[in-house]
Amino acid sequence: MARKPFPLLRNVAIIAHVDHGKTTLVDGMLRQGSIFRANQEIAERAMDSMDLEKERGITIMAKNTAVRYGDVKVNILDTPGHADFGGEVERILNMVDGALLLVDAAEGPLPQTRFVLRKALGLNLPIILVVNKIDRPDARVAEIIDETYDLFIDLGADEKTLDFPIVYTNARKQIAKLSLDDESETLKPLFETIINRIPPPVGDPDAPLQMTCNNIDHDDYVGRLGIGRIIEGTIKAQDPITLMKETGNLKRRVVGVWQYEGFTRKEEGTAHCGDIVAISGVPDVDIGDTIADAEFPEALPRIKVEEPTLKMVFRVNNSPFAGKEGKYVTSRNIGDRLKKETMKNVAIRVAPTDDPAAFEVYGRGELQLAVLIEMMRREGYELAVGTPEVVTKEIDGKRMEPYETLVVDVPTQFVGAVNEFLGPRKGKMTKMTEQGSRQRLEFTIPSRGLIGFRNKFLTLTKGTGLATAILEGWEPWTGPMNRRDVGALIADRDGPSTAFAITHIQERATLFIGPGVSCYEGMVVGENSRIHDMNFDVTREKKLTNMRASSSEITIRLIPAVDTGTILEKAIEWINPDELIEVTPKSIRIRKLVLKQNARPKAEVG
Repeated sequence: MARKPFPLLRNVAIIAHVDHGKTTLVDGMLRQGSIFRANQEIAERAMDSMDLEKERGITIMAKNTAVRYGDVKVNILDTPGHADFGGEVERILNMVDGALLLVDAAEGPLPQTRFVLRKALGLNLPIILVVNKIDRPDARVAEIIDETYDLFIDLGADEKTLDFPIVYTNARKQIAKLSLDDESETLKPLFETIINRIPPPVGDPDAPLQMTCNNIDHDDYVGRLGIGRIIEGTIKAQDPITLMKETGNLKRRVVGVWQYEGFTRKEEGTAHCGDIVAISGVPDVDIGDTIADAEFPEALPRIKVEEPTLKMVFRVNNSPFAGKEGKYVTSRNIGDRLKKETMKNVAIRVAPTDDPAAFEVYGRGELQLAVLIEMMRREGYELAVGTPEVVTKEIDGKRMEPYETLVVDVPTQFVGAVNEFLGPRKGKMTKMTEQGSRQRLEFTIPSRGLIGFRNKFLTLTKGTGLATAILEGWEPWTGPMNRRDVGALIADRDGPSTAFAITHIQERATLFIGPGVSCYEGMVVGENSRIHDMNFDVTREKKLTNMRASSSEITIRLIPAVDTGTILEKAIEWINPDELIEVTPKSIRIRKLVLKQNARPKAEVG
């Protein structure tokens, strides 16, 4: 039988820069897509189901759902907007026939907009431009559309691709318009544009089965689920299949076939080409594997994602407080958890080191690795992590490092300070655009120049600056670069910190702890105002005497400590190569790699 379209089905991804309103728009589509009861309470950003997603207000893991518009089923795939989670976007785009490109009506196209659009155009996906947040007082819709056209042209789009439809939305109010003057009060124009402009999937339901596993999930009752789109053929429960892995082919049997309806999975028993399904009964399925016909297996191309640019060493915690707060503390526990992560996250890679208690973990950026560490911490793992380092490679005999395009949006008075700050980090300004009282600056900068950048940038711009970056390619190594221009304040003995000790040092340093905190030798308790490290007796107590003095009754006044114990990213940005972060379910501490004070100089020489 010849391949044919399935007109009652659409598969569409929503892609955009971070915080441009993808998940909020999906909420509105679910509400108006006959998924919920009229009296049902629905949480805001219901697709962001992870605790970390709700806390941070960003999407971390790609997810799929489905709504009904009339007789048509629309599979919607929500993707992360942050560049560090670009691997999620790359594998999700392989499952769809078109994409909604969301652009903020005031901010316009930003680095991640360019990244996701480049990936979508590379797969020849038709695009619908959605200009969101049209109710913003600083919206500049006409300019944003022109900037988006320029972006398409810059990415080599042809005339057919440039003829994309434009929909104007206010995702919070669940309104879509084909013209800014329309009186629409629903998302009907958006749904109709999807039906009319996104092509239905095409395939042959009688052909041998072909399906790529694009995602992994777990169900407490049926176990591991492989999620993907059926490219050709039909799949039924209890069908024998061939699982085509990188290492070889395995014969397996599908136990259940599930399809998505809103936030629930429904067991359908059968599905045909074009459907996005979850299959159970194949416990060893991994992302990238092909689920193929039992008799005529034919592999599909494996999912390819861009290479990681950053690495960190995860090791067993060996501090004096090791094992007191964590449930999983051994190298086997940590190694198994990291291996599990690589099975469901194609952008994470793990490599062994010479030390059996340490693993090199590769990722896209600080945020991605920080999210992994935070997830492990909440699951009961205890470990120590080192400073982030960029991944380098040899090309034509030259040492190359990753370079990124950095876009900063700051008030005009901070432009000079930002330029001065990025200069020592090898940043070069390539473009400057005035936008009212603010300036948008574009830089090319080595990825390692962005390690430790964000918090200092926010301090420099008094919290008013916006910064985003995206990987652009690999350039020759630009030489050494200073990571930190201040030293560490280090506890020189074990014991609890005292207010008396802190009050004598707080004028010369910024403390990370308050009084009454248990410390150990080699633990970093603060930031020295000078570039050199300083050892300090944090347990020092006031000597008792029967002699009275005029200064003895002075009240001790403590400056509040800087909290690095609750924000993991701050600690990751701050540490130097000779320091570690001790991560437990209850605490985050910074420490020296070599704890003993008298052994540190010898280690530096060695």
